[in-house]
Amino acid sequence: MRFLRTDWMRFSRLGKKRRNKQKWRRARGKHSKIRRKRFGYPVMPTVGYQTARKERNKIQGLEPIHISNAKELSKAAKHNIIILGRIGAKKKLELIKKASEMNIKIQNVGGRK
Repeated sequence: MRFLRTDWMRFSRLGKKRRNKQKWRRARGKHSKIRRKRFGYPVMPTVGYQTARKERNKIQGLEPIHISNAKELSKAAKHNIIILGRIGAKKKLELIKKASEMNIKIQNVGGRK
């Protein structure tokens, strides 16, 4: 379930046609219908919406693994991979090429080739 901020559909700065701006912010207004949990309004996150324990911390159903070198890459056969941020560009390119040969998905590589 996606929880979206109040009035996100009205203003561009809050996320209208801009998915990266569509983030949850708690409703704090005195007369806020969302805060008061009125019927017909978006719901607020509460305890009952928590993800099942087996599915927590997974991306697309797979556990992500942090990788910093090629040796660790060989251990992560059926996992999603996240390359650490402190890795330099040269080493990162090597890891990306090796992962593509092994058909391993990397989560934090953009759409650039």
